[in-house]
Amino acid sequence: MQYRDKLDQMEARYAELTAQMADPAVISDGEQYRKVAKTHSDLSEIVSKYREYKVADDELSQAKSMLDEADPELREMARLEIEGVEPRIAQIEQDLKILLLPKDPLDEKDVVLEIRAGAGGDEASLFAAEVFRMYLRYAETQKWRVEVTSSSDSAVGGLKEVLALISGNRVYSRMKYESGVHRVQRVPETEQQGRVHTSAITVAILPEADEVEIKVEDKDIRIDTFCSSGPGGQSVNTTYSAVRITHLPTGTIVSCQDEKSQIKNKAKAMRVLRSRLYEIELQKQQDAIGADRRAMVGTGDRSEKIRTYNFPQNRLTDHRIGLTLHQLDLVMQGRLDQIIDALVAHYQAEKLGEAAKPSESVLV
Repeated sequence: MQYRDKLDQMEARYAELTAQMADPAVISDGEQYRKVAKTHSDLSEIVSKYREYKVADDELSQAKSMLDEADPELREMARLEIEGVEPRIAQIEQDLKILLLPKDPLDEKDVVLEIRAGAGGDEASLFAAEVFRMYLRYAETQKWRVEVTSSSDSAVGGLKEVLALISGNRVYSRMKYESGVHRVQRVPETEQQGRVHTSAITVAILPEADEVEIKVEDKDIRIDTFCSSGPGGQSVNTTYSAVRITHLPTGTIVSCQDEKSQIKNKAKAMRVLRSRLYEIELQKQQDAIGADRRAMVGTGDRSEKIRTYNFPQNRLTDHRIGLTLHQLDLVMQGRLDQIIDALVAHYQAEKLGEAAKPSESVLV
């Protein structure tokens, strides 16, 4: 294996970090211990996989040495052992190649989820509400926390738009491929003649920025307060708990009215604002990535789709990777892992293809 020296170094570093985590001097220094523990955690998966490889490789060597035995039964046992171990080693090597790829620095981040109804009127707003519930259910399976910052209801009980903060373990790594136009095909409840209608919504996943990454100066923002609207009891339309923040240099506007407390609404709105400003900075620094996202999200027109949800046929199709599932009912219940795993595998394969180019290889 051509990158074994690199893996040996990682394993040695992992052993050093394991020892440091038991060192009283490190344990007593909270900041240093967190850094050591974070690096230790980052290396644990690849070191575990490498150790699995070494065990399998040793089994293969022993089996091959038995091919020279005089006893034909032993030779047959060795042959069968080799047939079983070689495919396992090949899979482990593939897994190691993926683990050695440069990590997306955003993968560990929490996200801001934005869903907006596009083409299709009331039906689009109903579908936006259903997709939001789909993500809520998926978040529950991942033990993520979801906080709604603002939403706008439609007259038929759907959602014109909704913004929410999702926090937990590696949220962006799982959600980043959801950005784009999602198209729905079905017979609306209001359709009298049973015709299938097509509507569309847009989904955007923004990595959440912290205060260290994006510093928002007081002089650069204007904060307005207003009465909340919608369900909420006596506080609605009586107290100025809702908050609207305008970032003057960019014209970015963020509102939050989910909480009864003005202070809590302001804190949530600032989290969303920093994430939007962070995205602006990312687009400046990485124009290609920014352009890709704009192309995926587009204007909300039904022709700019990344995924189609066909209810009459219980079919979901992701057009980027050509994946089709006839399990739409399960997907709408939040069972998204099969889709997300396929997307992750697809884009990892693309990265491996790039890494295999001699001038850009990261594995040698």
